[in-house]
Amino acid sequence: MIIENDGVEASSSTAFLSRMLQFGDSMFPIGAFAFSSGLESAIQEGVVTDAATLRAFARTALEQAARGDGIALIAAHRAATSGDVDILIRIDAQAYARKLSDEARTMSVRMGKKFTEMGVEVVGAPLLRTWRECIERSVTPGCYPIALAINFAVQDLPASQAFLVHQYGVSTTILGAALRLMKVSHIETQKILYELTGQAAGMYETAATARLSDMAGFAPLTDVLAAVHARAHVRLFMS
Repeated sequence: MIIENDGVEASSSTAFLSRMLQFGDSMFPIGAFAFSSGLESAIQEGVVTDAATLRAFARTALEQAARGDGIALIAAHRAATSGDVDILIRIDAQAYARKLSDEARTMSVRMGKKFTEMGVEVVGAPLLRTWRECIERSVTPGCYPIALAINFAVQDLPASQAFLVHQYGVSTTILGAALRLMKVSHIETQKILYELTGQAAGMYETAATARLSDMAGFAPLTDVLAAVHARAHVRLFMS
C-alpha cells in the first residue's frame, strides 16, 4: 500500500494506473492540440483522403515513433531511474538531432518543456527540477519523450507504461487533428485508435531490445510534408 498526500491509502497498482491516465490524457496541458504531426500537409497534398488512408498514415507515424523517440524514451527511463543526468542529456541530444524539420523539433521541445514544468509542479521530484534547470539554461533541448521518461521514472512507473503513453499521444494527436481537418467521424477515429493501441505492446517489445544507436529518423514522406507545411500560406496547426 502507499499513502496519498491526503492520507488516504490506495493500492500501488490503482495509484500507478491513475497516474498513467493523468499524464497520458490527451487533454493534459502541454499544447499537443496545436500540432497535427504532419497530417495537415498530408491532407492538403492528397496523401490522406479518407478513413483508410488516415489509418495508414497514423500507423506509419506510430511505427516511426517507436523506432525513434520510443527507443530514446526507454533509454532515458533507465538513465532517470539511476539518476544519471549526463546520460539523459546525451540521449536528449540524439533524439533532437534525429528530427530533421524545424516543426518537428519545435513540437518536441515545446511539449517537453511544458511537460517538465507540469511535472515539477505536480510531482515535485528533484530530478524533474534538475531537468527543468538544464532546459532553462539551454544545457539540453528538452525533447518530449525524455521528459515523459523522467516523469514516469521518478514516480516508479515502468518504461512500458511511459512508452504506451507516448504512442497513445502520437495516435490521439493525429486523430484529433483529423476530426478538425477532414470529413471523418468520431466512430471511425475511435475504431482506428482501438486498432492502433492493440499494436503498442509489440512495438514496445521491439524498441526495448534496441540500442540507442538503432534510433531511426529516416522518414522521407514525413520530412517532405513538413517542408511543405512550413511554407504553407494557410495553416491551422503548427506542424
